[in-house]
Amino acid sequence: MQPFFLPHAKYFLYRNVMTSFDPKRPDFAPYGFTCELWRPTPMSRPDRHNEIEINLLRSGSVTYLLGGRKVRVSANQLSAFWAAIPHQILSFEDTTEYFVVTLPLAWFLQCKLPEQLVQPLLHGEVITESIDDRARADIELLARWEQDFHESGESLRKAVLLELEARLLRLAVSMAPTEHRLPRQRHRAMSQAGLSKVEHMACFIAQRYTHALTVEEIGKVVGLHPNYAMGLFKKTFGITLVSYITQHRVSHAQRLLATTDSKIVDIALASGFTSTSRFNAAFSAECGCSPRAYRREHKLTA
Repeated sequence: MQPFFLPHAKYFLYRNVMTSFDPKRPDFAPYGFTCELWRPTPMSRPDRHNEIEINLLRSGSVTYLLGGRKVRVSANQLSAFWAAIPHQILSFEDTTEYFVVTLPLAWFLQCKLPEQLVQPLLHGEVITESIDDRARADIELLARWEQDFHESGESLRKAVLLELEARLLRLAVSMAPTEHRLPRQRHRAMSQAGLSKVEHMACFIAQRYTHALTVEEIGKVVGLHPNYAMGLFKKTFGITLVSYITQHRVSHAQRLLATTDSKIVDIALASGFTSTSRFNAAFSAECGCSPRAYRREHKLTA
């Protein structure tokens, strides 16, 4: 499958065919905001992209190698994980298609969801909620989202975004143990040593990109010399630390431009840029247009 979002493309893109993993796609190329039906196939190599990925199977199961561990995702389970962690389908049983939702990480973080959901996802866990009692409702919901991405109106995609945020909030609430409720299943995707250093850097950036960040600070967090940290990150993810931070900030700004009436200078500052000139230059380089032009084209109407 070709990436749905590349630096000079739109976030809201869709296709009307069932998709499967393309081993030739660039590593760490984003998919953007999507909801699609996927055809499972054994993957010859892991995929990585900077979105939260949600899976829902109508039947059967899919087994991933995710962050060095096998994780089985079954029908009637809603599963979510941070797809920057390497993930690879090893096998599948009794299923010919499943729903895949991808939500840019910056957008996910802007939802300000409860920490009991955010922190496990950012630390490599797969959150799995059994939905046997409402599987039909969730399947119908994702089927509607998949169809909405084929419609022409931006308002439908705004509705999907709001409904997705609400569904994730319900998932987070369900994870809070009470006297009468068991916590949801959490598969730890990392090895006993936890996140690798480069994944720890990515996690740190994901939580701090709206603040001032330096390579020295990022290297210090993982106990590496800044130059070595930069080289390791580039070797692993194929982009520089600075580019990775900028991608987060531009993604954050894109959502604000499309969904709010905030002034562009305020959006620049809220996204972590120190000036409108830096923001305009970075945004144009990533998106191929100015923030103002992006807003004109992507503004979501009520």
